[in-house]
Amino acid sequence: MTFPSRQARPAGPGHVRRLSRVACIAFVLLFLPFAQAQVPPLIDLDSYPEPEDFGRLHFYLVTVDVGDRLWDNFGHSALRMHDEVSGADMLFNWGGFDVSGGMLSFGFRFFLGEMNYRLFTVPTGQAYALYREEERSVWEDRINLNNVEKARLYQRLMWNLEPENLVYEYDYFDDNCTTRLRDYLDEALDGRLSNQYTGTTETTYRQVVQSHYASLSIVAMLLDLAMNSNIDRAMSEWESMFLPLNLRRLLSRMDSDVARGGEQLPLLAESRLVEEFPPPSRQWNAYMVFVFFLFSFALWLLFATKRRRYSRFMDSSQNVPRTMSPAGYQALGAATLMGSIFSGMLGSLMLGSWFWSGHEDLHHNFNLLLFWPTDFLGIPVALRWLFLKSPWPLDQYSAPYVNYYFLAHMLGIGAYAGIHFGGLTEQDLSNVAIWLLAPMAVVIVLVWQRGYRRTENAIML
Repeated sequence: MTFPSRQARPAGPGHVRRLSRVACIAFVLLFLPFAQAQVPPLIDLDSYPEPEDFGRLHFYLVTVDVGDRLWDNFGHSALRMHDEVSGADMLFNWGGFDVSGGMLSFGFRFFLGEMNYRLFTVPTGQAYALYREEERSVWEDRINLNNVEKARLYQRLMWNLEPENLVYEYDYFDDNCTTRLRDYLDEALDGRLSNQYTGTTETTYRQVVQSHYASLSIVAMLLDLAMNSNIDRAMSEWESMFLPLNLRRLLSRMDSDVARGGEQLPLLAESRLVEEFPPPSRQWNAYMVFVFFLFSFALWLLFATKRRRYSRFMDSSQNVPRTMSPAGYQALGAATLMGSIFSGMLGSLMLGSWFWSGHEDLHHNFNLLLFWPTDFLGIPVALRWLFLKSPWPLDQYSAPYVNYYFLAHMLGIGAYAGIHFGGLTEQDLSNVAIWLLAPMAVVIVLVWQRGYRRTENAIML
C-alpha cells in the first residue's frame, strides 16, 4: 500500500536522508526532497506459517522515554509479540546499527548519509532489563486488533525477518524505528491510521530538535547552527508520529474494530508503566553560556589594555598603540585558537556537506555568512599570541589582507542581520541573530584592534 508523501517537493537524486542528531563529526539532522520510504507490498500472504490461534496472539506497543545520550534523545518504539500457545514473547526492534568499524568510520558514513539500520528481535524481559539499566521509563499498551489485522501484521513481521529484508536505509524523521512500526500498523489497519491523521501541526522539526536536546544543550545549539530551512516547516500529524510519544498519544485516540460485550474497544488498552524514571533534566541554554563568555572576553579586551609608546627603534610609525601584557596576549591567543577551530570546523562541515553529504539539511545554510572554513587561518595568529606573547606585526603588504578579512566578516554579520530582520529567508535564524550577532561583532572588532600592530620597515623581536 502507498503511504502519504512527506512533502510536495521535487524528489532529489538517489536516497536523500534526514537526520536530527549530531554524531562524532557532525551535528546533523537532515532532510529535503527524497523518495518517500514505503512499505513494499506482500506478494504472497500464505508464504509464512501462521500461529495456531490468532485469538491467543497478542501485540503490544512498547514506548521508551527519551534518554540523555546523543542517540536516544527522541525516545524509542518497539513491538512486543506474545503467543500464548507457543509461549514465544519477543520484542521487534528496528533500531539496530553497526559500529563494528569504529566510531570514526561510523561518523564518516553518517556524514555522507550512508545509514543502514536493521530489525532485530530480543526476548521481552531482556529488553526491559536493558531499559531499566539505562534508567528510561517504559510504557506498554496492548493493541486491540481483530484476527484479520493480526494476520496482516504477523505476515509483515515474518517478511521483515527474511535476511534480505532485515536492513533498511535509515532516515531520522521518515524511516526509523517508530515510523516502521507506524507504517506496519497502518497496513494492518488497512490505512485507517493514515486516513485519520491528515492534519497539520503547529510544530516545526527545528522546534522538536531543540526541545528534545534540552538535556544536551550544546548539541541543541550546534544542530541549530548546522541545519538549514528544510526543517523549518510545520509537521503534518502523520509525520509527527516519528516521535515515539506522539505515536502513542495519537494511537490512543483511535477506536479498534474489536468489540467486547457490545462495546467497541479503543485501539490501545491495558496500558501499564513497566519502568519509571525521571526524564533527563534540562541544561542551561548553550547560547546564553556562549554569549556570557563572548561578552566577558570583550570586556576583558576593553579594560585589560593600556596605551604605551613603543621605542622609535621598535616602531618607526611613531603611533601610540594599545597593547596588553604578555599574559594578556596569551589569553587572547587561547580564546582565538578555540574560536578559530570552532568556526573553521562548523564552516567546513556546512560547506563540505553541500558537495559530499547526502544530508541536505546542511546545504545552503545562511550560517555560512558567519562561520567560514577559512577561519582556520586564525590558528597561526593565535599561536603567536599564545607563545610569543606579543601582537602580530602588519607591514604595508600584509595589512590590507588582514583588514579586508576582518571587514568581510563584519559585512557578513551585517548581511546576516539584514536577511533575518528583513524576512528574506525561510530559515529560522532567530537564535543566532538574537544571541550571537552583537557579541560576535564586538569581539571581532576588539581582536582586530588589539591583536595587531602596524609596522613600517620595523624590526620586530
